[in-house]
Amino acid sequence: MKKNRRKQRRRKQKVWLPLVLLGVAGAAAVFWYSSSTRAVAVQTDHKAYYLEGVSGEEDRDQISVMRDAVVYPGVHVGAVDISGMTIEQAAEAVENYYTQVCEAEVTLIAAQNTPVTVKLSDLAPYWENREVLDDLLELTDGNDVIDRYMMKKDIAQNGMDLPLAISFDKETVVEFLQKNCSIYDVPLQNATLRRENGQFIVEEGQAGEGVNLAEAAGMIQGGLFEEVVAGNTQIVLPLEELYPMGQAEELAQVKDLLGTFTTSFSSSGAARSTNVSNGCHLIDGTLLYPGEEFSAYNTIKPFTEENGYRLAGSYLNGKVVESLGGGICQVSSTLYNAVLRAELQVTERHNHSMVVTYVDKSADAAIAESAGKDFRFVNNTEHPIYIEGYTSDKKITFNVYGVETRDPGRRVSFESEVVSENPPKNESIIADGGQVVGYVSVTNAHIGYQARLWKVVTQNGKEIERSVVNESKYNPSPRTAVVGIAAADPNYTAMMQQAIATGSIDQCKQTAAAIKAHQAEQEALAAQMAAEVPVVTEVTAAQSDSVAP
Repeated sequence: MKKNRRKQRRRKQKVWLPLVLLGVAGAAAVFWYSSSTRAVAVQTDHKAYYLEGVSGEEDRDQISVMRDAVVYPGVHVGAVDISGMTIEQAAEAVENYYTQVCEAEVTLIAAQNTPVTVKLSDLAPYWENREVLDDLLELTDGNDVIDRYMMKKDIAQNGMDLPLAISFDKETVVEFLQKNCSIYDVPLQNATLRRENGQFIVEEGQAGEGVNLAEAAGMIQGGLFEEVVAGNTQIVLPLEELYPMGQAEELAQVKDLLGTFTTSFSSSGAARSTNVSNGCHLIDGTLLYPGEEFSAYNTIKPFTEENGYRLAGSYLNGKVVESLGGGICQVSSTLYNAVLRAELQVTERHNHSMVVTYVDKSADAAIAESAGKDFRFVNNTEHPIYIEGYTSDKKITFNVYGVETRDPGRRVSFESEVVSENPPKNESIIADGGQVVGYVSVTNAHIGYQARLWKVVTQNGKEIERSVVNESKYNPSPRTAVVGIAAADPNYTAMMQQAIATGSIDQCKQTAAAIKAHQAEQEALAAQMAAEVPVVTEVTAAQSDSVAP
């Protein structure tokens, strides 16, 4: 019996062993075939399918062999079940789902419990992980059946959820929140300080509430799509309490005069005087907290008639021209000197193209909208400062008030130094065909200078510091004349052109005076001749018949 059993066992082994070897050889062949033909070719670019603008042209033929492969059952991309779909069908299904969700509307709850409705597509959504479609190739029967067997079995039992990451453009989100949600914020009211009749009056501020833009934008970017997919179409935006700047107790300390300066505009005409007073009024009452920067240009703009400005003379490219707001630089220059004496931090200052007369050289601060020139300074003290400005008797004054922390024996002064002079070389004459002969408008010459401003600090009368505040270069400007040459008599035009050719403004003035005198003589002679001619009255025949003999 035992011998028979051993013979039967040997027969079974002889039959089983070749089958095993045949199976292994077959599996190896399948593995080699799939790896050498389809899998390797497709995996060179890790693309699961061909899409215009995603796959390269060279991949079209290689990838096309996988078009019929279908996704394992149990695979989801986001909320989309793509089981049994081809790669391209799955891509289309996910794309359609993404587009459909983006058309949904959501209500954002802003401050004061205010609802604001927005469509997701208005927030510039974008599919952040499109590469998830490239991974689908490994989840199909089109790949190596041996290596994918365990994966397919696991998916069949547990399923597989691939993420669908949808985000939104940050700038678009913030812009939407600012324009549509922040308008419902409860505005805060900062504590205020004003000066009336030489006394300071303090008013307490009030807190406010508004959308926290940074947190709200992050919340929308990171989870709004998922909230909508989950059925949550009402989102409460994060709010923050807005605290007023300054306290009444703090502002009550602002009473010390840190710096003051006055300039005169007594020689200014009505229009320029109006501009100086208007600019001073716009700056008066400015309150700056520690660390805040003041911009003269932003405070007094725009230079329009509606904002109180008139046409007056100003410097432009080394010439005096009429412009709205002419004279405003005297305002900024006066404030500049008050700020220097308060020892605040000047962050931007420019000198004029030519010297001015109302302050020393290098003590001016020009403003030019066209050239981007501004006067700026920072409150570098530990307390608020208050700027008072007023005009009286054609003088402009700025006072800078704050909390005095400097030593009582400390004094600051400023000295202007001329480093070099650059006089103009020639006169300039401009012939103007739009002006009649006899018209001569002269602009005086300006000497060019290289100058610097020194800050001198004394302690109890003894100099302890001397430093350069700024260095300025003023361009020379020649004496210039605009001469009219238009005349009915060509001889007059020729005479003026000959005078212009001499290059002498004085010669042009003399010739213009001579022509005007000659014109006056001619007009007087013509009037005299007209007076001496007898008046002849023609009598008609009817009138002569009625006259008695």
